[in-house]
Amino acid sequence: MSRSDRSPLMLAGLLALAGAAHFAVPRQFDAMVPRSLPGSPRAWTKASGVAELALAAGVALPRTRRTAALASAALFVGVFPANVKMAYDWRHRPAAQKAAALGRLPLQVPLVLWARGVARTAEGARAR
Repeated sequence: MSRSDRSPLMLAGLLALAGAAHFAVPRQFDAMVPRSLPGSPRAWTKASGVAELALAAGVALPRTRRTAALASAALFVGVFPANVKMAYDWRHRPAAQKAAALGRLPLQVPLVLWARGVARTAEGARAR
């Protein structure tokens, strides 16, 4: 299996783990939901968990990979405000927790680029 074949499956795995975590430990995700969003934080936690699980399935399947990868890139951009909220909320926590919260912010960029790369590779595979 080549590196380009593993990349979509690794992205799918990451999305599946993140989606499952929304149901396994929902309170940590509830706390990240910006208060300006309508509805309950738990509803947003569940909805984003379902979205990540669905995107994981979509990225894993070659037929839906391109669309799901592009949607994953959009999701990574969309959750950025939650990561900003977490960094702000954790600004007075111990240094290790503060560093983890701040470290999530620049991590979104490679995630978006990764998902776009998977979409681009899927598009190229479809053209062949």
